[in-house]
Amino acid sequence: MKFLETLTNVLNKILMIAGGIAVLALMTLATGNVVLRVFHFPFRGAYEIVSFLGAIVIAFALGYTQRRKDHIVVEILTERFPKKLQRGIDTFAYLVITIFFAVISWQIFVWAMKIYVSHEVSETLKVIYHPFVFAVALAFAVVSLTTFVDFLKNIFVQEEE
Repeated sequence: MKFLETLTNVLNKILMIAGGIAVLALMTLATGNVVLRVFHFPFRGAYEIVSFLGAIVIAFALGYTQRRKDHIVVEILTERFPKKLQRGIDTFAYLVITIFFAVISWQIFVWAMKIYVSHEVSETLKVIYHPFVFAVALAFAVVSLTTFVDFLKNIFVQEEE
């Protein structure tokens, strides 16, 4: 259990750092493009690259956000339930979320493989973009692993009571 927690922490930190670098690249590109548009010399394909980087930023931040519980949780109904029932609902939710993100990761990976095999390239810049899709699939796999660890933690906490 401790190994899985450490693994998810390391993976989420690596993805968060890479996502931060992607944010900086995205902001630099977008800002440079706006400034150069004033001089009628915009970057060709800036929209494509910003889109790819935006996907990376969002996907890479999900696992870290889940680990820190920084997402929005609506507990209007469940906050009135007994603690044991709340934990049971959380455990079930973590299991469903784990399966959901595992399926998403798998399907994105399948899509990335199709792009890779067909040698598909982006429309404007004609660059290969399957690495971005594989990266998003990896990020969703890490989210799935993170929620699985939360699921296991909830189960072991229940057993201790």
